[in-house]
Amino acid sequence: MFLILWEFEVKPGGEERFEKVYGPGGDWARLFRSGTDHRETRLLHDSFRPVVYVTMDFWNSQQAYEEFLRTHHAEYQAIDALGEKLTVSERRIGAYELVSP
Repeated sequence: MFLILWEFEVKPGGEERFEKVYGPGGDWARLFRSGTDHRETRLLHDSFRPVVYVTMDFWNSQQAYEEFLRTHHAEYQAIDALGEKLTVSERRIGAYELVSP
């Protein structure tokens, strides 16, 4: 399993719209579900910083994720441009692979 984590600071007042775009039923998740190797998207809200969110996107493998990005580049860019209008900042926290026992 492969996991990508992103942190977003949302513009004040844009939280509801952000949640619709980035949540498990939102634009990103719908795009990712069009690929067979996407497993799940989760959206977390920071309890102490009300405009900060973290997304968790689970994929079968890093290779599958990277291939998806190559084949869906235009759609990815379009949603990313929408997201930039909703946020003050975004940063990739990391990309992680499950450690096998």
